Amino acid sequence: MESRSTTTHPITRWLQTANGFWFSFYVAISAFCLYTCIFALRKTFGVATYEGLTVWGHSFKVWMVISQVLGYMLSKFIGIKIVSELGAHARLKGILLMVSIAALSWLGFAVAPTPYNLIFLFFNGLPLGMVWGMVFAYLEGRKLTEVLGASLSVSFIFSAGFAKTVGGYIMLDWGTSEFWMPFVSACLFFPPLVLFLWLLDKIPPPTAEDEVLRTKRSPMTGEQRIKFALTFAPGLILLILAYAMLTAYRDFRDNFSAEIWQSLNYGDKPGIFAFTESIVAIVVLIVIGSLMVIKNNFKAMVINHIIVLTGMITVGLSTLAFEHKLISAPTWMVLVGMGLYFGYIQFNSIFFDRLIATFKYVSTVGFLIYLADSFGYLGSVGVLLFKEFGNKELSWLEFFISSGYVLSMAGSLLMSASLAYFVLKFRRWTA
Repeated sequence: MESRSTTTHPITRWLQTANGFWFSFYVAISAFCLYTCIFALRKTFGVATYEGLTVWGHSFKVWMVISQVLGYMLSKFIGIKIVSELGAHARLKGILLMVSIAALSWLGFAVAPTPYNLIFLFFNGLPLGMVWGMVFAYLEGRKLTEVLGASLSVSFIFSAGFAKTVGGYIMLDWGTSEFWMPFVSACLFFPPLVLFLWLLDKIPPPTAEDEVLRTKRSPMTGEQRIKFALTFAPGLILLILAYAMLTAYRDFRDNFSAEIWQSLNYGDKPGIFAFTESIVAIVVLIVIGSLMVIKNNFKAMVINHIIVLTGMITVGLSTLAFEHKLISAPTWMVLVGMGLYFGYIQFNSIFFDRLIATFKYVSTVGFLIYLADSFGYLGSVGVLLFKEFGNKELSWLEFFISSGYVLSMAGSLLMSASLAYFVLKFRRWTA
């Protein structure tokens, strides 16, 4: 496989001269399909319930989720340094190494006895936590980053449902056990993953026009990362707290969606995962991708805040409507998904990209995403422990409903305060 340094490949030459539509189409499809396959290496196990299995008095699946999230969380802290310093030449090999370790970990999970196989969930999450930043680095700092980033980001909305649907059919139609299903799924997704990674690696670096419009992106040293964090500390703290809540809520919804759907009497319909998440993905892609028409970075940053805020309010209002039987369960899950991902997708793609461009601060989105992600998954672990060891009597559905109200109210306050901070900061910055 050729390295990224190869700039004379016919595909690269074509992309350098292609118009905006065909460039965006090629990159968006490649990125979307690549991360759909990568996400499947992490999440197919969520469709299984591992019913009746307990370890130390608690659900085996809960221990699986905790073990994987601990690895993923640690990876995010490591990624603050690794991803922010990674050069373009090392992306392809880095991604290949990480996904290979993640795929092989499912083989270890299948063959090792319970509960010792839980350690392989940790080693599945550990490498995958660094892949997102490596993939997004191909897309950041471009005039079309909105549509490219949105296309990449909605992949894990779609894949969250698609991977579980595939995993469900592997168990139902092929008779594969819950323990072997994740590895079989990984084998199915790995060949197309390599193909789409190769295609994405052929895109040329940002142009001079991109750098003028979105500010040049450059690897950051430790000293530069500290300086950036201190410069925007109050706003970053507010954003990280809001994102931690989004991450915990999103991770809970994703990991225990099978249990939630069972409580809603849809447990025997594996197609419901892909159906509802596909609707969410399409709506979120249209809304966030449309922000590319806004050329003024400050205005875009303000609108980004408003979209996240609107999403959080949507989570609370739709949950209230569902509890009062004003909407059906699938409609509720779609609306909650839309509200959740209006925020979560932004933080993983264009939110920080526009923030950097607004203040014209030479840096990299990878640093900010991993700074937020590290604390986000710390919050996710905290929520899992709180549910299992502090509120075990609550059903998955009851806990999910309560969490939605907390996210809606507290998250809205945090995003409102963040918006006020960055507006004032910008006025002083440009005075």
